[in-house]
Amino acid sequence: MPQALDTAEFLKAPGVILDVRSPSEYTQGHIPGAESFPLFNDQERAEVGICYKQQGKEQAIELGFAIAGPKFASFITQAKALAPNRQVRLHCWRGGMRSGAVAWVLETAGFNVSVLTGGYKAFRRWAHSLFQIPQKIIILGGMTGTGKTNLLTALDSQGEQVLDLEGIANHRGSSYGSLGQPPQPTNEQFWNLISIKWASFNRQLPLWIEAESKRIGVCRIPDGIFAQMESAPVIQISRTRAERLALLVEIYGSEDINELVVATERISKRLGGLRTKEALSLLHQGKLAEAFDIILEYYDKTYTYDLQKRKVPIYNLDVSGLSPEEGTQKLREKTRELFTENREEDKSPLTTQG
Repeated sequence: MPQALDTAEFLKAPGVILDVRSPSEYTQGHIPGAESFPLFNDQERAEVGICYKQQGKEQAIELGFAIAGPKFASFITQAKALAPNRQVRLHCWRGGMRSGAVAWVLETAGFNVSVLTGGYKAFRRWAHSLFQIPQKIIILGGMTGTGKTNLLTALDSQGEQVLDLEGIANHRGSSYGSLGQPPQPTNEQFWNLISIKWASFNRQLPLWIEAESKRIGVCRIPDGIFAQMESAPVIQISRTRAERLALLVEIYGSEDINELVVATERISKRLGGLRTKEALSLLHQGKLAEAFDIILEYYDKTYTYDLQKRKVPIYNLDVSGLSPEEGTQKLREKTRELFTENREEDKSPLTTQG
Protein backbone atom coordinates (compact mmCIF):
# COMPACT_ATOMS: atom_id res chain seq x y z
CA MET A 1 0.00 0.00 0.00
CA PRO A 2 1.25 3.53 -0.74
CA GLN A 3 2.25 5.53 2.31
CA ALA A 4 -0.27 8.31 3.05
CA LEU A 5 1.38 11.50 4.34
CA ASP A 6 0.07 14.88 5.48
CA THR A 7 1.43 17.98 3.75
CA ALA A 8 4.35 18.67 6.10
CA GLU A 9 5.46 15.02 5.97
CA PHE A 10 4.94 14.84 2.22
CA LEU A 11 7.15 17.86 1.53
CA LYS A 12 9.98 16.44 3.67
CA ALA A 13 9.77 12.91 2.29
CA PRO A 14 12.29 11.66 -0.31
CA GLY A 15 11.52 11.21 -3.98
CA VAL A 16 10.37 13.26 -6.94
CA ILE A 17 6.87 14.77 -6.69
CA LEU A 18 4.52 13.69 -9.47
CA ASP A 19 1.45 15.87 -10.01
CA VAL A 20 -1.09 13.61 -11.74
CA ARG A 21 -3.67 16.36 -12.34
CA SER A 22 -4.32 17.65 -15.85
CA PRO A 23 -1.85 20.02 -17.56
CA SER A 24 -4.10 23.07 -17.12
CA GLU A 25 -4.50 22.38 -13.41
CA TYR A 26 -0.71 22.12 -13.08
CA THR A 27 -0.19 25.36 -15.02
CA GLN A 28 -2.63 27.22 -12.79
CA GLY A 29 -0.68 26.24 -9.70
CA HIS A 30 1.41 23.35 -8.38
CA ILE A 31 3.69 22.38 -5.53
CA PRO A 32 7.08 23.97 -6.30
CA GLY A 33 9.44 21.38 -7.74
CA ALA A 34 6.67 18.97 -8.75
CA GLU A 35 6.73 17.34 -12.17
CA SER A 36 3.60 17.34 -14.33
CA PHE A 37 2.58 13.67 -14.68
CA PRO A 38 -1.05 13.80 -15.84
CA LEU A 39 -3.30 10.76 -15.73
CA PHE A 40 -5.64 12.56 -18.16
CA ASN A 41 -5.03 15.45 -20.53
CA ASP A 42 -7.46 18.38 -20.32
CA GLN A 43 -9.90 17.01 -22.87
CA GLU A 44 -9.92 13.54 -21.31
CA ARG A 45 -10.52 14.99 -17.86
CA ALA A 46 -13.48 16.96 -19.22
CA GLU A 47 -14.92 13.83 -20.84
CA VAL A 48 -14.71 11.86 -17.59
CA GLY A 49 -16.29 14.75 -15.69
CA ILE A 50 -19.19 14.97 -18.12
CA CYS A 51 -19.68 11.22 -17.92
CA TYR A 52 -19.78 11.40 -14.13
CA LYS A 53 -22.46 14.09 -14.18
CA GLN A 54 -24.60 12.51 -16.88
CA GLN A 55 -24.19 8.77 -16.27
CA GLY A 56 -22.81 8.39 -12.76
CA LYS A 57 -19.70 7.35 -10.90
CA GLU A 58 -19.46 3.75 -12.11
CA GLN A 59 -19.58 4.69 -15.79
CA ALA A 60 -17.07 7.50 -15.22
CA ILE A 61 -14.64 5.06 -13.57
CA GLU A 62 -14.95 2.65 -16.49
CA LEU A 63 -14.35 5.47 -18.96
CA GLY A 64 -11.37 6.64 -16.93
CA PHE A 65 -9.74 3.21 -17.02
CA ALA A 66 -10.51 2.86 -20.73
CA ILE A 67 -8.68 6.15 -21.35
CA ALA A 68 -5.81 5.68 -18.91
CA GLY A 69 -5.24 1.92 -19.23
CA PRO A 70 -3.25 2.07 -22.48
CA LYS A 71 -0.98 4.68 -20.86
CA PHE A 72 0.13 2.54 -17.92
CA ALA A 73 3.26 1.19 -19.60
CA SER A 74 4.37 4.69 -20.56
CA PHE A 75 3.72 5.89 -17.01
CA ILE A 76 6.21 3.33 -15.74
CA THR A 77 8.79 4.33 -18.35
CA GLN A 78 8.39 8.04 -17.55
CA ALA A 79 8.58 7.41 -13.82
CA LYS A 80 11.79 5.42 -14.20
CA ALA A 81 13.35 8.34 -16.06
CA LEU A 82 12.25 10.83 -13.39
CA ALA A 83 13.04 8.59 -10.40
CA PRO A 84 15.83 6.09 -11.14
CA ASN A 85 15.79 5.13 -7.46
CA ARG A 86 12.06 4.29 -7.77
CA GLN A 87 11.12 6.62 -4.92
CA VAL A 88 8.17 8.87 -5.77
CA ARG A 89 5.65 11.13 -4.11
CA LEU A 90 2.42 11.82 -5.94
CA HIS A 91 -0.84 13.66 -5.59
CA CYS A 92 -3.97 14.70 -7.44
CA TRP A 93 -6.54 17.37 -6.51
CA ARG A 94 -8.10 15.79 -3.41
CA GLY A 95 -6.10 12.62 -2.92
CA GLY A 96 -8.73 10.50 -4.64
CA MET A 97 -9.00 8.18 -7.59
CA ARG A 98 -6.45 9.78 -9.91
CA SER A 99 -3.59 9.54 -7.44
CA GLY A 100 -4.86 6.14 -6.34
CA ALA A 101 -4.76 4.77 -9.88
CA VAL A 102 -1.25 6.05 -10.65
CA ALA A 103 0.00 4.91 -7.23
CA TRP A 104 -1.32 1.40 -7.93
CA VAL A 105 0.41 1.26 -11.32
CA LEU A 106 3.77 2.47 -10.02
CA GLU A 107 3.69 0.37 -6.86
CA THR A 108 2.91 -2.70 -8.95
CA ALA A 109 5.99 -1.83 -11.03
CA GLY A 110 8.17 -1.83 -7.93
CA PHE A 111 8.16 1.85 -6.95
CA ASN A 112 8.13 3.08 -3.36
CA VAL A 113 5.14 5.42 -3.42
CA SER A 114 3.99 8.12 -1.00
CA VAL A 115 0.64 9.85 -1.52
CA LEU A 116 -0.42 13.28 -0.25
CA THR A 117 -3.49 12.93 1.97
CA GLY A 118 -6.09 15.40 0.74
CA GLY A 119 -4.08 16.11 -2.41
CA TYR A 120 -3.16 19.53 -3.77
CA LYS A 121 -6.19 21.01 -2.01
CA ALA A 122 -4.64 20.05 1.35
CA PHE A 123 -1.34 21.64 0.30
CA ARG A 124 -3.16 24.88 -0.46
CA ARG A 125 -4.84 24.88 2.96
CA TRP A 126 -1.45 24.29 4.56
CA ALA A 127 0.08 27.15 2.55
CA HIS A 128 -2.66 29.60 3.53
CA SER A 129 -2.32 28.70 7.20
CA LEU A 130 1.41 29.48 7.11
CA PHE A 131 0.85 33.11 6.15
CA GLN A 132 -0.75 33.78 9.53
CA ILE A 133 2.34 32.67 11.47
CA PRO A 134 4.13 35.70 12.99
CA GLN A 135 7.64 36.43 11.74
CA LYS A 136 10.18 39.06 12.81
CA ILE A 137 10.30 41.27 9.72
CA ILE A 138 12.57 44.14 8.77
CA ILE A 139 11.39 46.14 5.78
CA LEU A 140 14.11 47.41 3.46
CA GLY A 141 12.84 50.69 2.04
CA GLY A 142 14.32 53.25 -0.28
CA MET A 143 13.42 55.19 -3.39
CA THR A 144 13.63 53.76 -6.88
CA GLY A 145 17.21 53.13 -7.94
CA THR A 146 18.75 52.83 -4.49
CA GLY A 147 19.67 49.20 -5.12
CA LYS A 148 17.38 47.45 -2.63
CA THR A 149 17.31 44.22 -4.64
CA ASN A 150 21.10 44.12 -4.82
CA LEU A 151 21.27 44.54 -1.06
CA LEU A 152 18.74 41.76 -0.49
CA THR A 153 20.80 39.46 -2.73
CA ALA A 154 23.94 40.29 -0.74
CA LEU A 155 22.14 39.74 2.57
CA ASP A 156 20.95 36.35 1.34
CA SER A 157 24.48 35.36 0.30
CA GLN A 158 25.69 36.30 3.78
CA GLY A 159 23.24 33.91 5.45
CA GLU A 160 20.49 36.37 6.38
CA GLN A 161 16.86 35.36 5.95
CA VAL A 162 15.44 37.08 2.86
CA LEU A 163 12.09 36.93 1.10
CA ASP A 164 12.59 38.41 -2.38
CA LEU A 165 8.98 38.96 -3.42
CA GLU A 166 9.92 40.71 -6.67
CA GLY A 167 12.22 37.84 -7.59
CA ILE A 168 9.45 35.31 -6.97
CA ALA A 169 6.96 37.46 -8.92
CA ASN A 170 9.36 38.03 -11.85
CA HIS A 171 8.54 41.73 -11.64
CA ARG A 172 10.29 44.80 -10.22
CA GLY A 173 7.09 46.37 -8.98
CA SER A 174 6.74 49.41 -11.27
CA SER A 175 5.44 50.29 -14.71
CA TYR A 176 8.84 49.13 -15.99
CA GLY A 177 8.88 46.07 -13.73
CA SER A 178 8.24 43.39 -16.34
CA LEU A 179 10.99 44.52 -18.73
CA GLY A 180 13.67 41.89 -19.14
CA GLN A 181 11.82 39.49 -16.83
CA PRO A 182 10.38 36.01 -17.47
CA PRO A 183 6.57 35.71 -17.53
CA GLN A 184 4.97 36.17 -14.16
CA PRO A 185 3.58 33.13 -12.34
CA THR A 186 -0.14 32.93 -11.71
CA ASN A 187 -1.14 34.44 -8.38
CA GLU A 188 -1.85 30.92 -7.14
CA GLN A 189 1.66 29.79 -8.01
CA PHE A 190 3.11 32.98 -6.51
CA TRP A 191 1.54 32.02 -3.19
CA ASN A 192 2.76 28.44 -3.54
CA LEU A 193 6.34 29.61 -4.06
CA ILE A 194 6.11 31.98 -1.09
CA SER A 195 4.70 29.24 1.15
CA ILE A 196 7.70 26.97 0.69
CA LYS A 197 10.04 29.84 1.55
CA TRP A 198 7.90 30.96 4.50
CA ALA A 199 7.88 27.44 5.96
CA SER A 200 11.68 27.39 6.00
CA PHE A 201 12.24 30.57 8.01
CA ASN A 202 13.40 30.63 11.63
CA ARG A 203 10.71 32.56 13.52
CA GLN A 204 13.24 33.82 16.06
CA LEU A 205 15.50 35.49 13.50
CA PRO A 206 14.84 38.64 11.42
CA LEU A 207 13.49 38.31 7.91
CA TRP A 208 14.38 40.97 5.33
CA ILE A 209 11.66 41.98 2.86
CA GLU A 210 11.70 44.87 0.42
CA ALA A 211 8.98 47.47 0.83
CA GLU A 212 6.20 46.65 -1.64
CA SER A 213 2.70 47.70 -2.51
CA LYS A 214 -0.04 45.07 -2.26
CA ARG A 215 0.43 44.01 -5.87
CA ILE A 216 3.61 43.22 -7.77
CA GLY A 217 2.49 43.20 -11.38
CA VAL A 218 -0.35 40.65 -11.53
CA CYS A 219 0.73 38.96 -8.28
CA ARG A 220 -0.85 39.87 -4.95
CA ILE A 221 1.01 39.47 -1.67
CA PRO A 222 -0.88 37.16 0.75
CA ASP A 223 -2.96 39.15 3.22
CA GLY A 224 -1.36 37.59 6.30
CA ILE A 225 2.15 38.47 5.14
CA PHE A 226 1.26 41.94 3.90
CA ALA A 227 -0.34 42.81 7.25
CA GLN A 228 2.91 41.86 9.00
CA MET A 229 4.91 43.90 6.50
CA GLU A 230 2.72 46.93 7.15
CA SER A 231 3.46 46.80 10.89
CA ALA A 232 7.20 46.06 10.61
CA PRO A 233 9.98 48.62 11.18
CA VAL A 234 11.59 50.13 8.09
CA ILE A 235 15.25 50.72 7.39
CA GLN A 236 15.20 53.27 4.59
CA ILE A 237 18.35 53.42 2.51
CA SER A 238 19.42 56.39 0.41
CA ARG A 239 21.95 57.05 -2.33
CA THR A 240 22.93 60.07 -4.36
CA ARG A 241 20.69 60.83 -7.31
CA ALA A 242 23.63 60.26 -9.68
CA GLU A 243 24.08 56.72 -8.32
CA ARG A 244 20.38 56.00 -8.64
CA LEU A 245 20.28 57.14 -12.24
CA ALA A 246 23.39 55.11 -13.07
CA LEU A 247 21.79 51.99 -11.59
CA LEU A 248 18.57 52.51 -13.57
CA VAL A 249 20.56 52.88 -16.78
CA GLU A 250 22.42 49.69 -15.90
CA ILE A 251 19.15 47.82 -15.34
CA TYR A 252 17.12 49.15 -18.27
CA GLY A 253 19.76 50.38 -20.70
CA SER A 254 19.68 47.23 -22.81
CA GLU A 255 15.88 47.06 -23.03
CA ASP A 256 13.98 47.77 -26.24
CA ILE A 257 13.35 51.50 -26.52
CA ASN A 258 9.75 50.90 -27.60
CA GLU A 259 9.03 48.94 -24.42
CA LEU A 260 10.51 51.76 -22.34
CA VAL A 261 8.27 54.20 -24.20
CA VAL A 262 5.15 52.10 -23.55
CA ALA A 263 6.02 51.77 -19.86
CA THR A 264 6.50 55.54 -19.63
CA GLU A 265 3.20 56.22 -21.36
CA ARG A 266 1.45 54.07 -18.74
CA ILE A 267 2.30 56.63 -16.06
CA SER A 268 1.70 59.68 -18.25
CA LYS A 269 -1.37 60.88 -16.32
CA ARG A 270 0.57 61.00 -13.08
CA LEU A 271 3.79 62.25 -14.63
CA GLY A 272 1.98 65.01 -16.50
CA GLY A 273 1.66 65.65 -20.21
CA LEU A 274 4.62 68.00 -20.59
CA ARG A 275 7.01 65.91 -18.48
CA THR A 276 5.92 62.75 -20.28
CA LYS A 277 6.61 64.38 -23.63
CA GLU A 278 10.07 65.45 -22.45
CA ALA A 279 10.88 61.99 -21.09
CA LEU A 280 9.76 60.27 -24.29
CA SER A 281 11.84 62.63 -26.41
CA LEU A 282 14.91 61.88 -24.30
CA LEU A 283 14.29 58.13 -24.53
CA HIS A 284 14.11 58.33 -28.32
CA GLN A 285 17.40 60.24 -28.28
CA GLY A 286 19.00 57.51 -26.21
CA LYS A 287 19.47 59.87 -23.26
CA LEU A 288 18.29 57.39 -20.66
CA ALA A 289 19.75 59.04 -17.57
CA GLU A 290 18.08 62.34 -18.43
CA ALA A 291 14.76 60.56 -19.12
CA PHE A 292 14.91 58.60 -15.86
CA ASP A 293 15.69 61.83 -14.01
CA ILE A 294 12.27 63.13 -15.07
CA ILE A 295 10.53 59.81 -14.39
CA LEU A 296 11.98 59.68 -10.86
CA GLU A 297 9.95 62.78 -10.00
CA TYR A 298 6.80 60.66 -10.12
CA TYR A 299 8.25 57.65 -8.31
CA ASP A 300 9.87 59.76 -5.58
CA LYS A 301 6.59 61.55 -4.86
CA THR A 302 4.71 58.26 -4.77
CA TYR A 303 7.25 56.65 -2.46
CA THR A 304 7.31 59.65 -0.11
CA TYR A 305 3.50 59.67 0.07
CA ASP A 306 3.36 55.95 0.86
CA LEU A 307 6.13 56.29 3.45
CA GLN A 308 4.33 59.10 5.25
CA LYS A 309 1.27 56.86 5.69
CA ARG A 310 3.30 54.23 7.57
CA LYS A 311 2.80 54.35 11.33
CA VAL A 312 5.93 52.37 12.15
CA PRO A 313 9.51 53.23 13.15
CA ILE A 314 11.56 54.38 10.16
CA TYR A 315 15.35 54.44 10.34
CA ASN A 316 17.41 56.22 7.69
CA LEU A 317 20.68 54.79 6.43
CA ASP A 318 22.87 56.40 3.77
CA VAL A 319 24.68 53.81 1.63
CA SER A 320 25.98 56.22 -1.00
CA GLY A 321 29.19 55.06 -2.61
CA LEU A 322 28.98 51.61 -1.04
CA SER A 323 28.92 48.27 -2.84
CA PRO A 324 26.07 45.86 -1.97
CA GLU A 325 28.45 43.94 0.30
CA GLU A 326 29.56 47.13 2.08
CA GLY A 327 25.96 48.32 2.29
CA THR A 328 24.80 45.10 3.90
CA GLN A 329 27.51 45.44 6.53
CA LYS A 330 26.02 48.78 7.54
CA LEU A 331 22.52 47.29 7.44
CA ARG A 332 23.50 44.44 9.72
CA GLU A 333 25.22 46.82 12.13
CA LYS A 334 22.12 49.02 12.18
CA THR A 335 19.91 45.99 12.83
CA ARG A 336 22.04 44.81 15.74
CA GLU A 337 21.93 48.32 17.18
CA LEU A 338 18.16 48.55 16.86
CA PHE A 339 17.45 45.14 18.35
CA THR A 340 19.83 45.90 21.22
CA GLU A 341 17.92 49.12 21.91
CA ASN A 342 14.70 47.17 21.69
CA ARG A 343 15.81 44.63 24.28
CA GLU A 344 17.03 47.34 26.62
CA GLU A 345 13.75 49.21 26.40
CA ASP A 346 11.75 45.96 26.56
CA LYS A 347 9.66 46.95 23.58
CA SER A 348 8.55 44.82 20.66
CA PRO A 349 8.27 45.71 17.87
CA LEU A 350 10.72 48.62 17.73
CA THR A 351 9.22 51.93 18.76
CA THR A 352 12.10 54.39 18.73
CA GLN A 353 12.17 56.85 15.83
CA GLY A 354 15.64 57.07 14.32
